[in-house]
Amino acid sequence: MEKMTDTFSKKTPARLAVRFLIVAALVLFPVLSHAAKNLIVMVPDGAGATHTTLARWVKESRRLAIDEMHVGCVRTYGADSMVTDSAPAATAFATGYKTSDKFIGVLPGPTTIPGVPPVPSHLQYKPVATVLEGAKLMGKATGLVATSNIQHATPAAYSAHWPNRSHYNEIAEQQVYQDIDVVFGGGKWYLLPQSEGGKRTDGENLLKVLRDRGVTIVETREAMLATPATRVWGLFANDAMQRDLDRAEFAPHEPSLAEMTQKAIQILSQDPDGFFLFVEGSQVDWSSHGNDPVGVVTELLAFDQAVAVALDFAKKDGNTAVLVFSDHGNGGMSIGNTQTDATYSKMSYDSVVKAIKGATLTAEGVAMKIGDNRSEAHIRNVLKQYWGIDNLTAEEVSAIQKYEGSYLSNVIAPIMSVRSNIGWTTGGHTGEDLFFYHYGVNIPTGTLENTDLAHGSAALLGFKLADVDARLYRLADDVAAQYGATVSIDKSDPENPVLVIKKGWTARFPFSKDLLILDGDVFRLKAPTVFAPNTGKVYINLEME
Repeated sequence: MEKMTDTFSKKTPARLAVRFLIVAALVLFPVLSHAAKNLIVMVPDGAGATHTTLARWVKESRRLAIDEMHVGCVRTYGADSMVTDSAPAATAFATGYKTSDKFIGVLPGPTTIPGVPPVPSHLQYKPVATVLEGAKLMGKATGLVATSNIQHATPAAYSAHWPNRSHYNEIAEQQVYQDIDVVFGGGKWYLLPQSEGGKRTDGENLLKVLRDRGVTIVETREAMLATPATRVWGLFANDAMQRDLDRAEFAPHEPSLAEMTQKAIQILSQDPDGFFLFVEGSQVDWSSHGNDPVGVVTELLAFDQAVAVALDFAKKDGNTAVLVFSDHGNGGMSIGNTQTDATYSKMSYDSVVKAIKGATLTAEGVAMKIGDNRSEAHIRNVLKQYWGIDNLTAEEVSAIQKYEGSYLSNVIAPIMSVRSNIGWTTGGHTGEDLFFYHYGVNIPTGTLENTDLAHGSAALLGFKLADVDARLYRLADDVAAQYGATVSIDKSDPENPVLVIKKGWTARFPFSKDLLILDGDVFRLKAPTVFAPNTGKVYINLEME
């Protein structure tokens, strides 16, 4: 077989040239023994031990679906903080690397936490392959499900590479060009240009890209349940979906997390090579940030219903592994607070559970019902109607009336905490080790690092992440040097830069897309081209779909 440089120097037609390029790029990708056909990873974002304990008490049966699973422990710290953000936490269990604050799918900068090895300077900020990308290379179907916008940190870490979790437009583009089979959640805004009511500033309509690639778009529960399509994006909200308890009141067209999980499994399981599915109960975390016990419990119970769906499939299938773990703690939630310092040993069941069970909206939902009408009569009526509370203090009413910020729910939530003996230490994340549940896999119980979850996931599916990374994220300068070619970046359209490699032929790699344009011919690659803004480096792959 001719070398790629010879092929190009003889000006072989572009399509034949790419064929040789693909073959030359392949590395050994062994399939490991004892691999599972399917893997479902499920994360109740921000859930700690108290969160699940309280959910058990509130549920009538006192049993959760996760209680059927084997249990261990997972550590959560990041590369530069004892208390992690969702982005580096998810990067750890998606790629096998602890990383810096707010980073998704890329290696850290300088590390500061003991036990986290430093990354050589020339590799800092490099994109690294994910479990989802490895599953794709194995020929498996892939899916993402979340109740946040799908570009949010945790699903993003499996499907994008960028040093800032808040850049949803960038993340959305990479996700679209990852060619994922099933995506369910919110986030429609970030796929549409501003001219069409979206948030994108580059003028691109990513919904059109998806449709052009044969993807069916659904926007309601009914459409999702009815579609026979095998490649589907469900975008049920412009940004995040509603909390589970609030859905019937504010967004009855949205599906539940369990319904999205069930439909995703139904679609993905049709692939004879198997599938990888990631599911997030995103808003356990948001309710914890707001110190809302109603939101925490109801979001966790909704997540647990999704776990029940996954376990039911896994038991019937016999070749599916299910992993359940949280990314970090949140809120420092406790059953018992400073009010109960002297009476904790006499705490009744009703004193904790009764008020929470009587709620029909979360604190967020109650805040929406109060809205801009801050009259005392309206506030008292709303709290009585939706929380069954008819003994608001004058101080509680006044706090609601005087609040002028963006998160009225943060003033409302303490009203329930006081009446259910729930305590909180913070409105932020916490750094404790967490429970890790698993089914269908032979994992020793004990304490794992969150990075072990990524390598374990890859092993379960039959590959090594290092092999995937070697195939998908090669430094463009090194590739060009291999062929004696020149490298430049075309910034004629600042919103859509393109890497250009030249040597008698011209290869163009648009940033954040899985496209190679070789002498005018367009080819699809296995993963998007990724720009690293911290270093100015570009990473490419040379493998055609």
